[in-house]
Amino acid sequence: MGKGGNSSGVQGNVEEENMAAWLVGVNTLLLKPLTLPQLGPNDVKIRIKAVGICGTDVHFLKTMGVGAYAVKEPMVIGHECAGIVEEVGSDVRTLVPGDRVAVEPGVPCWQCRRCIEGRYNICPDSKNLASPPIHGCLANLIVHPASLCFKLPDSLTLEEGAVCEPLSVGVYGCRRANIGPHTKVLVMGAGPIGLVTMLAARAFGAPRIVMADVNADRLAAAKKLGATEVVLVTNKMEDLETEVELIKKAMGDDIDVSFDCAGFTKTMSTALTATRSGGRVCQMGMGEEVLSIPITDAVARREVDLTGVYRYKHTYPLCFELITSGKIDVKPLITHRFGFSQEQVDEAFKTSASGGQAIKVMFNL
Repeated sequence: MGKGGNSSGVQGNVEEENMAAWLVGVNTLLLKPLTLPQLGPNDVKIRIKAVGICGTDVHFLKTMGVGAYAVKEPMVIGHECAGIVEEVGSDVRTLVPGDRVAVEPGVPCWQCRRCIEGRYNICPDSKNLASPPIHGCLANLIVHPASLCFKLPDSLTLEEGAVCEPLSVGVYGCRRANIGPHTKVLVMGAGPIGLVTMLAARAFGAPRIVMADVNADRLAAAKKLGATEVVLVTNKMEDLETEVELIKKAMGDDIDVSFDCAGFTKTMSTALTATRSGGRVCQMGMGEEVLSIPITDAVARREVDLTGVYRYKHTYPLCFELITSGKIDVKPLITHRFGFSQEQVDEAFKTSASGGQAIKVMFNL
């Protein structure tokens, strides 16, 4: 079964030069050929047409690592993608050449207890595109399991298909938090994941959504995309108490569910403090490995449920439905587009890393 290849070198036959963006050092990406693995019976070969840049991609570029993942040898980057099927394995019955597909990047083992329980997103042996040592998808061609390639409805563009990867995080978070017309929602962090979480919460029926961030440009984008209210905060812990009051005032009611889409001590502490007794906080961001947070007061005294959100599962068909139905419009998230040359790859990552008004930077291959 194809799993995106690994950075130790994959044997296989190459019919054409397959160029890919290789992370070779800190702040250094090089376009070089990538040898594809042999097409397995349950795999498909995909010509990649759209790839979005994720914050983790930028983090890998800047530091050669994210959390427990360290880039120890050159690796192809990218995991948000969509493309066109060029070839199918002998046992594939769900797809044919020419189908446009969105690619779910995580490949679970399908054998462990977590997978058997249906929670394949927390499979300990999962192989994920652009998680070292597995190669990513910023390439002309990749090989991937057919079961993790979802045929796009005719009305969806390939760019929208690629955005279904980050959107899946927000959709899964809203499922985990049981978001509905009964829940008032706070989102800490107005980056791409915070924005898709807000869009998903609105589509799930949340009547009021307040977003907080340190960046005024991001908050302006959040307001334009549908946030009920926005609150500009700082990264200083001494401002927490005042900011919690501002957030509660902006909500105008109890905060039922908070999503921490940044993952810092300050953002998580704010979420735990602002959420009502008996409410829920979902941890989604990974800004810091270790947090110092007021867990005793929130969890032990006020029974605030703390929920983890790791990647997603069974989300792509729902993402398609939410977009095709008009409940979510992801097109405004795509603020910058680039081609696939060395110069444009460098410029695209520079643009994404700069923050500001850049939300989702997209490659068109």
